[in-house]
Amino acid sequence: MKIVDLRPGLQVLHPQYGLGDVKVLTEKSAEVLFNEGRKTLTEDLVEELRPAEPRARLEGLEKPLRDLIAEVVDVTAEKLHLKVDTGEVSPQLAPRWVGGKLMIYPNNPELANKELELDVFFHKIVMVRDNLRVLEQKINAHPKLNDAERVELQYYITKSYGSLTTFNLLFKEKEQTF
Repeated sequence: MKIVDLRPGLQVLHPQYGLGDVKVLTEKSAEVLFNEGRKTLTEDLVEELRPAEPRARLEGLEKPLRDLIAEVVDVTAEKLHLKVDTGEVSPQLAPRWVGGKLMIYPNNPELANKELELDVFFHKIVMVRDNLRVLEQKINAHPKLNDAERVELQYYITKSYGSLTTFNLLFKEKEQTF
C-alpha cells in the first residue's frame, strides 16, 4: 500500500507486526497501533501493509453514485429488517389523529411557525420506541457487560420510556404505548 491509500481508523495487516489500526498520517510516515504497541512506519514499511478490511472495486458500473448508495442502503436495511412498512405504523395511530397536523409556535412572533404532519411525527416516535427496544435487547445480550452495568443502562432506558409517555395519547392500542 501507499501512504495515500491509508486513512485514520483503517485496519491493516503487516507481515511482521500483524493486525493494526492506522492512527496518524504524515506525508512520509504512518503511525499504526499494533498489539505490540504504536509503530511509526516509513514509506518502505507502509508498502508491506495490506488492508485487513474487505475491499471492493466497481469497474464498468455506470450509474449515479446517489442511486448506487440508495440501492445499497435499501438492501442493507431489508437484510437487517430495519425497513418500516408505513402500513405497519399507520394502524397504530389512534383514528382521531390520522391526517392531523402538529403546529409549533415560537415565542418570537417574527419567527415562522412549524407545521408537521402527525403521521410523520408519530412515525418518528414509533422509531424511537423501536430503537429503544432493540437497544434494550442488545444490552441484555451483551457478553461483556456485568449485571451492575446492565442495571445501570436499563435505568436510562426506563427513564427514556418514562419521558416518552407524553405521546401515549397518539397510540390506538394500549399495548403499543410506552
